[in-house]
Amino acid sequence: MAGVLLGAAVGTSKPLNLALYPILVGFNSVPKAALVPVLVLWFGIGTVPAILTAFLISFFPIVVNVATGLASVPPELREVLRVLGSSRLEAFTRVSIPFSMPYFFASLKVAITLAFVGAVISEIAASQKGIGYLMTSASSQFNVPLVFGGLLLIAIMGIALYAVFAILERRLVGWAYRGQNA
Repeated sequence: MAGVLLGAAVGTSKPLNLALYPILVGFNSVPKAALVPVLVLWFGIGTVPAILTAFLISFFPIVVNVATGLASVPPELREVLRVLGSSRLEAFTRVSIPFSMPYFFASLKVAITLAFVGAVISEIAASQKGIGYLMTSASSQFNVPLVFGGLLLIAIMGIALYAVFAILERRLVGWAYRGQNA
């Protein structure tokens, strides 16, 4: 939700775009694995750093894609609604949001796979449960099948959640993909 709101703000306001986009790019340039120790210091060992790492690693693609989708709305579409007497809010809800939905779903499909990466990195670095912890524990015992089992489980979960978002995308914005296969 935070990524969508910030993306909407950056995508609809030129001054916010100019002010925040360089900060967002700078923040995204910081390796999220380097943030895990800081998160562990602040929140302790456990699931909170894993959740925050997953959030931080998936935040940027959502902000950028939502902002790009909103900024890519042809001005003619908004102008037609303005001529017809629509308010800016009506133009936003009737044109800008639907136009940007394919961008939003593209960002969700990217973000969900990145979220798994962030969570596992955090679990490997500092956790006492989770798939990353299980894989680290198994590798220290030379239990290669369990390590590969963890990798396979992460891949299956990623594919499943990607498929859920792809199905939602097809149902909600299928109109944007005329003639293309799912």
